[in-house]
Amino acid sequence: MKPRVLIFEDSEILRSTLESILIGLGFEVFTFSDPGMCPLCALGDSICPLNHACSDIIISDVNMPTKSGLEFIKERLDNGCKSKCRALMSANWSDTDLQKAQEFGCRIFHKPFNLVELLDWLKDCGKRIESERELSDWFASPKQQQRKLG
Repeated sequence: MKPRVLIFEDSEILRSTLESILIGLGFEVFTFSDPGMCPLCALGDSICPLNHACSDIIISDVNMPTKSGLEFIKERLDNGCKSKCRALMSANWSDTDLQKAQEFGCRIFHKPFNLVELLDWLKDCGKRIESERELSDWFASPKQQQRKLG
């Protein structure tokens, strides 16, 4: 099973570039220009109903149109997110945002970031991903989720 990466980035150029590179390296990639476009946000503020991680890796820009990457990561963590590798990237880090990102266990990237540094981090993440893990089908409806899990 390919490692699954979610990318949240409002810059279409950066988002599509990262997607192309990661797909070329064998990752399963889902990209969103804003966290509000992701099916995970439809879960609202309830505990994550998924029994398995939605993804192995989450990479998010901090400053986005409707919800910051920090807000998104905090919501997911508060709701039981099981993704083991999380990274946040920004060209304009404030001290407060850096501190929050570290508290959330996120890898921090400063834009423009060194692609080799990102790829090294992804390689490290790959070493921590269990080959026998199961990833949730978060495009399925809650009823379909229950049938698969029950």
